[in-house]
Amino acid sequence: MEKETKDINFKYNFNIYWSILKKYKPLFFGILLLTLFMSASLTLSKFLFKEVIDKGTEFAAGDLAKNQFIDILIWIAIIFGTIRIFRALGKWFNIHMINQLDSKLIFDLKKKLFNHIIHLSHNFHTTNKTGSLISRLMRGGSAIERMTDVIVFNAAPLIFQMILVSSALLLFSWVPALISFLTILIFISYSYFIQQKQRKANVYANKVEDIEKGKLSDYFTNIDSIKYFGKENDVKRRFSKLADNSREALVKHWNYFRVLDAGHAIILGLGTFLLMLFPLLDFLNGKISIGTIVFIYTVYGDLMGPLFSFVHGMRNFYRSMADFESLFQYYKVENEIKEKPGAEKLKVRKGTIEFRNVFFGYTKKRKLLRDFNLDIKKNQKVAFVGHSGSGKSTLVKLLYRLYDVEKGAIFIDNKNIRNVKQESLRSELSIVPQECVLFDDTIYNNIKFSNPKATKKEVMKAIKFAQLDKIIETFSQKEKTIVGERGVRLSGGEKQRVSIARAILANKKILVLDEATSALDSETEHEIQKDLEKLMVGRTSIIIAHRLSTIMKADKIVVLKNGKIIQSGYHNQLIKQPGEYKKLWNLQKGGYIK
Repeated sequence: MEKETKDINFKYNFNIYWSILKKYKPLFFGILLLTLFMSASLTLSKFLFKEVIDKGTEFAAGDLAKNQFIDILIWIAIIFGTIRIFRALGKWFNIHMINQLDSKLIFDLKKKLFNHIIHLSHNFHTTNKTGSLISRLMRGGSAIERMTDVIVFNAAPLIFQMILVSSALLLFSWVPALISFLTILIFISYSYFIQQKQRKANVYANKVEDIEKGKLSDYFTNIDSIKYFGKENDVKRRFSKLADNSREALVKHWNYFRVLDAGHAIILGLGTFLLMLFPLLDFLNGKISIGTIVFIYTVYGDLMGPLFSFVHGMRNFYRSMADFESLFQYYKVENEIKEKPGAEKLKVRKGTIEFRNVFFGYTKKRKLLRDFNLDIKKNQKVAFVGHSGSGKSTLVKLLYRLYDVEKGAIFIDNKNIRNVKQESLRSELSIVPQECVLFDDTIYNNIKFSNPKATKKEVMKAIKFAQLDKIIETFSQKEKTIVGERGVRLSGGEKQRVSIARAILANKKILVLDEATSALDSETEHEIQKDLEKLMVGRTSIIIAHRLSTIMKADKIVVLKNGKIIQSGYHNQLIKQPGEYKKLWNLQKGGYIK
């Protein structure tokens, strides 16, 4: 287990926590000040109780007059009542301020990490499970609340109470003060020792839980595949194994608590015995009063609550740090696609594209593109054709800067895309992908996503352009129909029309059609092909297609093989020439390239 579990970087994690907390220093230190006041008022209340007993003893012995005793009781009652009122008010304000602080910290942490993760590279998001990302982010929100609560509810009260109690006891006798101090010190040291042993089990339990949640998300996302292949029982067995691994990890983690509790019982039992013994001996020798004995026992008792609370806080501290460790690992990940300092925003006016001497490979050993050159003119419709793995989709990913070229450059309107802001680059391109994955929202909002500033009139115009208006008329909620997760409530053709409407609403000079009709039936494809032809008018268009029949009207067809251009020209030119294109055309006869 230890070999599989990375140690917790406490300094790094706490620095990030403090970077978020320091924005609210006045609020935080105000909470600590109120906590100190609450602790001091508790010790003062016990001192008042001591005075009642001592003065009562003097009155019973005849050493104090009745009227004097009554006056003392009245003043003690007034002071005690004032303390209780201020404690109630202090508690109200303390909880109010803690609630405000916790909510702000949770918001800031989620925002900070989400903003970082959302900007990480395409490669990061394709190699990390969505379920694990969500699990760690949500757990991080709970962890930062827990960490703050550890400080204000667990650590600060014990520290303040220990200082106040030790100081108060020293006024009467150094022995009980020393016993109390040593009991607390041994209690905390033992707790720290056990929890040091426990923390690796905690990190490992988190790791196993993340694996389980990631797989769980994967299973539910692929529920159709599970149903189609009748693999429910197989998946149940797999999940059972994952859940059992989580159970075993949690049991190993929880087993440390029984060792902790047994040690606590022994330490406190011995400390209490010594604290009872020595003050009683001093009382028998006439060194202290009965009220002082009561004061010593009661203030020592007041330490028990904060002491156990502190140990509970230590557990939460390590739990929070373990949660931070898994989450803040993402914060250490840098975006592979670097933004150039001072990068300007891209505004495409012409829509010319040039791939100049481009070299690229997903791995060092396998170079997909070598000295690749291609010039795409304004408003030109260029189709990429080739077998799977020939580099068609890679060129689109490089154009979007989801990956960076190793050598060479890509230019849009004669501007190197590495010199412009990434988000501005992508926002200037429009795409109709092979599979339109939609948000679990309305049809209207899914279309408007490409242009949030669009008016309702513009959205409805895009819907009509994509011939989606006739379809949504049959829905009871019309354009307000919820499409379901990933758009599962719509057919393939309906989703593709939403994608076309998105693209027309985005209204960009450069359009990418990435196998936009290959997943559709022939009739639906024929209808949508007409929409796509209208969409490409007045735009520089890149078309990736497996069906050659869909690119017959392209201005230029580029035939790729192993990342190289082996042919280019018009359809009518290429089918008359011996070569790869004619071979592919004859093989598929209007079908797919395999």
